[in-house]
Amino acid sequence: MDIIAVVGPTATGKSDLAVAIAHKLGGAGKAEIINADAYQLYRGMDIGTAKVTREEQRGITHHLFDVLSPSEDSSVAAYQEQSRQILDDITQRSKRAIVVGGSGLYVRAMLDDMNFPGTEPVIREALEARAESVGTRAMYEQLLAADPAAAASIGTTNVRRIIRALEVIELTGERFSANLPKQEYVRPTLTLGLDFDRAYLDDRIEQRVRKMFESGLVDEVTELHAQGMGRTASRAVGYAEVLEHLAGHCTLKEAQEQIVINTRRLTRKQMGWFGRDPRIAWLDGASQDLLAQAMEVINFHDQGLIAEPAAGPVRRSLGS
Repeated sequence: MDIIAVVGPTATGKSDLAVAIAHKLGGAGKAEIINADAYQLYRGMDIGTAKVTREEQRGITHHLFDVLSPSEDSSVAAYQEQSRQILDDITQRSKRAIVVGGSGLYVRAMLDDMNFPGTEPVIREALEARAESVGTRAMYEQLLAADPAAAASIGTTNVRRIIRALEVIELTGERFSANLPKQEYVRPTLTLGLDFDRAYLDDRIEQRVRKMFESGLVDEVTELHAQGMGRTASRAVGYAEVLEHLAGHCTLKEAQEQIVINTRRLTRKQMGWFGRDPRIAWLDGASQDLLAQAMEVINFHDQGLIAEPAAGPVRRSLGS
């Protein structure tokens, strides 16, 4: 049975749709869900990530939630290995895997032809020292000369990714772009994408952030901070802003407003990522019959009646 993936920006209702699809497919005995949200991997990061509760899971088995301590830094390579093992296990038990998440890199690491070259601390440290000495622009120019395609993909300001690209080039003797993910599924997959009108999604985000604060986001972040948060967890939208408030750098109202702004910015980036994938069948997330639309696409796909999932409804706004 082909994998079903449900993707799209934050606050579009992916988790609810995934659970509903699982029940339509026969419930807990027929389908299981795998998380592809980088921050829902972390224990205790519940309110700020809108993690599905036990009740919201409605009896469907959910994998790769709460598997990391907030003090740990996540690894896409480790996630790829774990998630593919789970996919194999689900398939061997004759169930259907439903992947759900908005972290494009994690989705593609699980489903696409994507390799992760190793790392070498000595090389990494030398590159980081050079970046400190000559600056990000000079490092970018070095990458541009070695691998123009990678430089164009990464951009001029992301020094962490620039350093990683240069490290891979030195380690492998190949261009970093040769290791970039290919839009080729390693297992047969149907990907459904949820889209919303931009103004409508912006309103949903504002309501969602307000609900998070009412549900105790500040207390959650305070407790996690006391336990110790690593670099990855502390940079998550919703957590980074509250940490700034706890450090006395902004008021609580300012933190809440910044979360709304940063979440909206995140959704644009997410749609930029997913919007470039022609394989995704896009659905209107605000539709009253969203589940029926999703099941229609799934049934057509399962019957081999559509060759290109992208023939579904066209994305309207978020990628513009």
